[in-house]
Amino acid sequence: MSIGSAQLPLRDRLQPQLARLRSFGLLPRLLALILLFAVEVLLLSLWLDNASLVAQGGVFAIVGQWGAWGVRGIVGFAALFTTFAYLSRRRALTSLSAQVEQTPVRRGLLAAHLAAISAFAVLSWAMYGGHLMALPPALVLALWLAAGIAAIACAALAISPLLIWSQLIRHTGSLWLLTLALVIAACLAGNYLRALWGPTTSLTFALARTFLAPFVSSIVADPHTRILGTAKFNVEIAPECSGFEGVGLILAFSVCWLWLFRRDCRFPRAFLLVPVGVVTIFLLNSVRIAALILIGNAGAPQLALGGFHSQAGWIAFNAVALGFCLAATHVPWLRRRDAATPTPILGQQNPAAPYLLPFLAILATGMLASAASSGFEWLYPLRFVAAAAVLFALRKRYAAFDWRFSWLGSAIGVAVFALWIAVDHLAHASATNAIPAALAAASAPARIGWIVFRTLAAVLTVPVAEELAFRGFLLRRLIASDFETLPATSFTWPALTASSLAFGLLHGHLWFAGTLAGLLYAWALLRRGRIGEAVAAHATSNALLAAYVLAFHQWHLW
Repeated sequence: MSIGSAQLPLRDRLQPQLARLRSFGLLPRLLALILLFAVEVLLLSLWLDNASLVAQGGVFAIVGQWGAWGVRGIVGFAALFTTFAYLSRRRALTSLSAQVEQTPVRRGLLAAHLAAISAFAVLSWAMYGGHLMALPPALVLALWLAAGIAAIACAALAISPLLIWSQLIRHTGSLWLLTLALVIAACLAGNYLRALWGPTTSLTFALARTFLAPFVSSIVADPHTRILGTAKFNVEIAPECSGFEGVGLILAFSVCWLWLFRRDCRFPRAFLLVPVGVVTIFLLNSVRIAALILIGNAGAPQLALGGFHSQAGWIAFNAVALGFCLAATHVPWLRRRDAATPTPILGQQNPAAPYLLPFLAILATGMLASAASSGFEWLYPLRFVAAAAVLFALRKRYAAFDWRFSWLGSAIGVAVFALWIAVDHLAHASATNAIPAALAAASAPARIGWIVFRTLAAVLTVPVAEELAFRGFLLRRLIASDFETLPATSFTWPALTASSLAFGLLHGHLWFAGTLAGLLYAWALLRRGRIGEAVAAHATSNALLAAYVLAFHQWHLW
């Protein structure tokens, strides 16, 4: 489908969306409440140390052990309840949202929330620092809990009156109880499953030793300290390397996948994919450790402990997830007979392929290049080559896209560049400005070649791949499954926010600047309905950033 130009001016197209935004319906208010809680929890978690509270003993020790899980549960409940409610009861909540739009946000209760959360912070400082030892611990704990509950209640009532909350519970039935049960189960599991780290680590140690035995004649193995390897190179298998994280990821992925595509699966046979995926990812983790030891023993310890150690786990997860999807969609024994025939990835019938494949090629090549690197990613040019190859292979599909752009795209790119530099200075990221040691020590041709490919990727392939994925695909896919039938100017505020936030999270510690950049790139697309405008904006900001890095030696930005 061609991403054509819009028929109406941007101002006219935005009026309905802006009117809804100013009216503050139910979903925007719930999302704002979740965001408020999440930010406050993040700030408190960065400030407070539960270990100091546990060391005090008594009731404070109980809070130290369970307080963090309780706070996470509150945020998790709000997020899950909102998600489940709008997925399963969206029509029933439409009339309720109209009532909410007629109710203004109560600023007095917001001020009360601020006062309560301030009191909660002060009492937290007193509890965690042991500054109120003269008062009875039970009294301090009671005041602390009261302040926390008051802060939650004031924030909730500020965005919506009690009558609306009661109607929301009535419209959603027992959904709140189900969500609460899931959150409590998750918190209990998260706390108590730590006890499984010990035996899981021991099993990983034994499996890695078994996988290592055929390739090494003399193995250094101490089950008590979990030191495994050779006399030349050995590692300690810590609980974090037990494979528990990979098992959790693949378990969550498989359950979500089976739920989303439940109509295409043949149950209960499809459930067999879950234990198969869990066992496979666990075994691959032991294979990863054995391979790491072999790489280090072969004379490349930096490669083993650097890129391979950090990336091999993600590569294994993606491989198992891909195998799960292929098995679920291509094995007749697991698929329903009336399920839709899976379309080939590069097939003409797959509408998502031209939007996602360039970006996926960059991600996959990046993981492989990082895994094969020791400290410095010399194979970065492969990202450029992979993306360029996919773009060339799908060039006929891109001929129908509107790649035109005007001065506006470049102007937005300049604004994003200025924003990026400003946020970077505020984050004090300039402490690591030095050129990477490996790059500085390389020969001039190698150094120049790497910089050339890094710049080409930043200016050419990365803007095209990311704009196709986030603005061309994700922005509309969050609105409707048949996204190609929607004009390029289509958007909703939740879809715009979610796609921009996903883009921001891709940029690590500069996620906030990345989110704002995503919003500005989306504006470039929505104003005239041209994907070329968003690409031009993205390419301009990346080109200016590359020039800034090279001219002022701000290498931390690369």
